[in-house]
This record gives sequence, structure tokens and C-alpha cells, in this order.
Amino acid sequence: MSLQHPFRRIIRPFTSDGYINSEDTEYILHPSYAKSAVRNIHSYLLLLKDVNELFEFVEPSYKNKRTFSYRIHELFIRTCVEVEANFTAILAENIYSNDPTKWTRNDYFLIDQTHKLSDYWLKLPRWEGTGSNFRPFRRWKQDPPKLFWYDYYNKVKHDIHSNFIHANLWNLMEAVSGLTAVISSQFYDQDFVPKGAYTIADLGDGFSTTIGGMFLIKYPEWDVDDCYSFRWRELKDKKQIFAKHDYNALKASK
Repeated sequence: MSLQHPFRRIIRPFTSDGYINSEDTEYILHPSYAKSAVRNIHSYLLLLKDVNELFEFVEPSYKNKRTFSYRIHELFIRTCVEVEANFTAILAENIYSNDPTKWTRNDYFLIDQTHKLSDYWLKLPRWEGTGSNFRPFRRWKQDPPKLFWYDYYNKVKHDIHSNFIHANLWNLMEAVSGLTAVISSQFYDQDFVPKGAYTIADLGDGFSTTIGGMFLIKYPEWDVDDCYSFRWRELKDKKQIFAKHDYNALKASK
């Protein structure tokens, strides 16, 4: 049976029209859907602005993928901190009783079951040469799950002198595409500008534009039982609008 209430910070396609920007996606704009949503989006857009400024000096190209610098290091750290902040918000605003001061990548990995991050495809049209398609969480499907760019982030963060070469353009773009997937899996195309929702372009081959416009994105497919089927105009005035996903149950089942 399809889902009659949206989860907090979790988008899903609708049984009737998929990931379409209809009035039913307005649940994302509701203040109870996500705490500090505007802050999450604003931080993301500021990061994209700074990455675009980097591209004025380092061309986004396969030939430059191993280029490293202190500026790239700064952006790499910022991006991964934003990924962690969004992961923390997802777990904290749903049901998860583990001590948040002790959360690790094993806790974050639970989010793949509710957001299908490992199935997100990102394309960077400005990238020159091979490697313009990114699947930043694809290795979460492995056993055990891996996330190399996140591992490099931790190495660079704790010992920059030994790991400075890992603060490179490729790891940065893996991280930025990862953050884009995490943001999109929560907020779809909503940038919370005063004019409200806007319609993103469908560019064929299953790709659409993203918030901020840097990437194209392909959203994952879901079984019908895991899709939303509510009508927002009927749900929005009810006392109970949002559901909370039980990550404790997901952890116990592993």
C-alpha cells in the first residue's frame, strides 16, 4: 500500500505522476517538514557559488582531476561538513535513539534505505572529458559499504600534511555531487525563494536540473508501496501531516 503521509526530510515519487512538480510537492515547503530548511539550501547555494569561482582558475576537466590546493581543501572540507549536517538532521528529525555525538558512517548508511542515495546519478555538463557522470554513493551498495571521497575528507581533515594531495578537484566534485544528491533527496527542486515553487526542466534521458543549476540529476525509482499517494490539499489542514521514519527498526534489521 502506498504512503498516505510524507516522511520528514524524505521525498518520494507520487504513484500518479512520479517526481512531478505539482501542488502535492508543496509539502516540502511546510515548516514542519524540515527544521532550518532555508539554512540548508542557503549554505548549499553559497557553496556552489564558491565552486563556480574556483572554476575561473581551475577548469573542471578530467585532465585537472588531480589538481590540489588550499582553496580546494577548504571547499572539500566545507562540502563534507554540509553532508554530515544534512545526515544528522535526517536522523534527528525522524526516529533514531543512538547518541548523536557518537554517530559514524555506519549510522549515516541507514539513510540509503530511506533515500536511495546510492541510486542517484549526477551529471556535470561543464566537465570536460571523461568522468562527467557522478554516482557519489554507488559504493554504498557494496558489502561492506564504502565511500572513498568521505574517507579522504577524514584523512585530509586530521592530517593535511600527509594527505594534502587528496584535497583535489576530483574528490571535491564527488563530494559536491554527493551533497547535491542529499539536498535533492530531501527538497527536490525547492529553493525556498520568496516566489515559492518553480518548475524544473526535464532534459530527457531521465535527467532534470537541480537547485542551483550546476548539475543535472536522475532520481531513483521506487516500488509503488514506497511512493506517496496523498493529496496535499486534503492533507495540509489535518492535525497529523508528517510521519517519522523509524531508523531504529532499520538498524535492528541489519
